[in-house]
Amino acid sequence: MAETIHTPEQASRREWVGLGVLSIACLIYSMDLSVLFLAVPAIVADLDPSASQLLWINDIYGFMVAGFLVTMGTLGDRIGRRRVLLMGAFGFGVASAFAAFANTAGQLILARALLGIAGATIAPSTLSLIVNLFKNEAERNRAISIWGTAFALGGLVGPLIGGILLQYFHWGSVFLINVPVMLLLLAVAPFLLPEYRNNDAGRLDLLSVVLSLATVLPIIYGVKHMAADGFQFAQLVHVGLGLLVGLLFVRRQRRLSDPLVDLALFRVPAFTASLMVNLAGVFFVFGVFLFQNLFLQLVLSLSPLEAALWSAPSAFVFAVMSFQAYRFTNRFGPVRTVLGGLLINAAGAAAMAVAAYAESLIGILGSSMIIGFGFVPVILTTTGLIVGTAPPERAGSASAISETSAEFGGALGIAVLGSLATLIYRMAMNGADLSSLNPVQAEVVSATLAGAVETAQSMPSSASAVWLETAKSGFSLGFATCCVVATVTLLLLAIIARRVYATAHIDESTLSPH
Repeated sequence: MAETIHTPEQASRREWVGLGVLSIACLIYSMDLSVLFLAVPAIVADLDPSASQLLWINDIYGFMVAGFLVTMGTLGDRIGRRRVLLMGAFGFGVASAFAAFANTAGQLILARALLGIAGATIAPSTLSLIVNLFKNEAERNRAISIWGTAFALGGLVGPLIGGILLQYFHWGSVFLINVPVMLLLLAVAPFLLPEYRNNDAGRLDLLSVVLSLATVLPIIYGVKHMAADGFQFAQLVHVGLGLLVGLLFVRRQRRLSDPLVDLALFRVPAFTASLMVNLAGVFFVFGVFLFQNLFLQLVLSLSPLEAALWSAPSAFVFAVMSFQAYRFTNRFGPVRTVLGGLLINAAGAAAMAVAAYAESLIGILGSSMIIGFGFVPVILTTTGLIVGTAPPERAGSASAISETSAEFGGALGIAVLGSLATLIYRMAMNGADLSSLNPVQAEVVSATLAGAVETAQSMPSSASAVWLETAKSGFSLGFATCCVVATVTLLLLAIIARRVYATAHIDESTLSPH
């Protein structure tokens, strides 16, 4: 008798409407990472924050999100993912109103911190609820693509919506826009979203929560400040402290019968390989696209608006691929999609290395589009594998680990690749003739291309022509070198991932080519 393959039940309209509600929440969460940038001048004029306070207004949201992701994801597994999402939505709405009507910089910093803690519930809860909503793997892949599209659109439309609101309203309006969306989520989620909790889970270990925060926050803080200030002893101390506490965290998890993070997940080959690929993909893309934005403005001398317009085609590719990535996963299977995406990503990085060295605008933009074709399916497919290969009762924790690794990957990419490019730039400037500059100007010019361009703008063009070209060439060489490093690493990663996935025996029988 032929064996019957059981195909999970397909989702109804209710599940897809529920996905729409989850996606809107993700869009708002993603918008809050970028919407503040345009509001900074108005906030400075109104609240008069110090330089340190302004830094914390910008950074505290991301720090709190990164620090609380694991805790909130695990909490959802224990007390209910829908409940945690609704608690987070309520907190997000209240904190948004608090931020909008803040009268001092200190109040705004506190509001942004509360927004980050509440926002940390959204990504892991929504992703783990998608696992509950969509039992059919092909449909789940499509749902994760829509989920990813919401995050991508949030980053793209955040500055646009923020600019429109700031044109006509008080800066607090960029926070008030969150409130009606959170009210909608609170109203409809109980009817559209299923609840899931692990009834066998024990109590939340509060010491593990403290150790988790003391691990993640210093590392993220140190790495982000390395990206801004370079490798300094103070930043290394923060990272070292975080790693030391991390060892204590791991030791405690091994001893607990019901840990905050189940270390057994890392013994699942598909989970570990997907996490590794996910982190590396974000690492290189964040670093490379930071260079691209600087390259367009500092090397090619485009205005911010011109740079944004020229970057629009690659942003469009990222948005479209986010929505269509599931087709590749369902057609070719997750493993071939990931491996093929890594190869395309490597090809795009190699092309960008050539374009950066040649200082070609068309080459840079074409390469970024190639990277988008490879990167987006890789990230969304590995995200699906991370939550799909974890036990159902650990889906919230797995999704939180995925989001935390992405936070680490982005911060590390900017810091490490930025430091490599800065080193190459400074080596190139060692041979430049800066005799026409005073010692202060020479130090500024030798440090960064931004400093060199700013110095050149205050001088006659003939006086800066030679060393400014050297500075631009040094930056382009550093950019190209980072792209070569990305190419080689992505190829090696594809080889390693192929071997690991071969031992994982991933079931692709539930996928259909549509």
